[in-house]
Amino acid sequence: MKKTFYFIRHGQTDLNLKGIVQGRGVNSPLNDNGIKQAQAFYEAYKHVPFDKIYVSTLLRTHQTVESFLAHGIPSEELVGLDEISWGIYEGQEQTPEIMTGFEKVVNSWRNNDLDLAIDQGESPNTLVERQREAVEYMLAQEDEENVLVCMHGRALRIMLCHLTEVPVCQMDDFPHTNTALYILEYQNNQFNIIDYYNTSHLSAL
Repeated sequence: MKKTFYFIRHGQTDLNLKGIVQGRGVNSPLNDNGIKQAQAFYEAYKHVPFDKIYVSTLLRTHQTVESFLAHGIPSEELVGLDEISWGIYEGQEQTPEIMTGFEKVVNSWRNNDLDLAIDQGESPNTLVERQREAVEYMLAQEDEENVLVCMHGRALRIMLCHLTEVPVCQMDDFPHTNTALYILEYQNNQFNIIDYYNTSHLSAL
């Protein structure tokens, strides 16, 4: 069985622009620039015969693929595609205190302390568990050869790690920006990246 997955991050939101922490618990919409990014992605990839579109439960992913959905492509939301929960930092401006705490946690993740979470938030290992359930579900759908998956920045970095057998502590090695694309092929029980961090559709914006 061969499948091709197009993984993209959602379009920009005002909270992205303002540097406010938004994780699983913040359901913000796209801003005007995010809508333009989503449309640019659609124009660049509308020729791809997607069999299915998967989104997280959060509005910003749904809005990012809206133009594809308007053409009747089946879609489904999976909780496993939700952003990591940043706990008590969600919705907060990045004050020096929050930035210090945030950096401390992220640095710990880089040192492979992947069970650490911000207070009331999720650890990378917790996120991997729900992502694996989502991936298993998507792989089990036999009639879906070309799949578009719209998710979130940190979650996408972590997803790319465990799909390609890169240690999750190296998540920051995968760059991301709003609507950036990674294409992965799945064959012989293995994922391979065939298009890495493609942002060419954003060149005119």
